[in-house]
Amino acid sequence: QVQLVESGGGSVQPGGSLRLACGVSGYTYSTSCMAWFRQAPGKEREGVAAITILGRTTYADSVKGRFTITQDNAKNTLYLQMDSLKLEDTAMYYCAADSRGDYSCTGLREIDFAYWGQGTQVTVSS
Repeated sequence: QVQLVESGGGSVQPGGSLRLACGVSGYTYSTSCMAWFRQAPGKEREGVAAITILGRTTYADSVKGRFTITQDNAKNTLYLQMDSLKLEDTAMYYCAADSRGDYSCTGLREIDFAYWGQGTQVTVSS
C-alpha cells in the first residue's frame, strides 16, 4: 500500500504563490508516476501536473508557465509550486500516484491513478 499526505494549502490573494507538498510512504516502488489533481466546488476533478520517476513532466494547459511539479526522491516528497495564482485556481488539491509511469503521467486522467491523498484546500481570493 501507498500512503499520500498533502500539506501546504491555504489562502492567498490573486498573483500570490503557494507550495504544496505530498509525503509518500509505503510501497514507493508503486509510484513511478506522481501527480496533482484538483477539484473545485461543483466541478469534476481535473489533472494539474504529473511527473515520472525519471523526471518527465506533464501540465494542464491552464497552469502551464505558472505551476511547477518537482519531486525529492530522497525525501519521498512531491511538490507543486504554484505562482501567479488566479481566482479559478481555488480548489481542493489532491496528490495521486500510480505504478505505470509514462502511461499515467501523459494522460493525466483520474481513472488511471490507484493511490490518492486526502487533499489540501487552496483558496485564492481578494
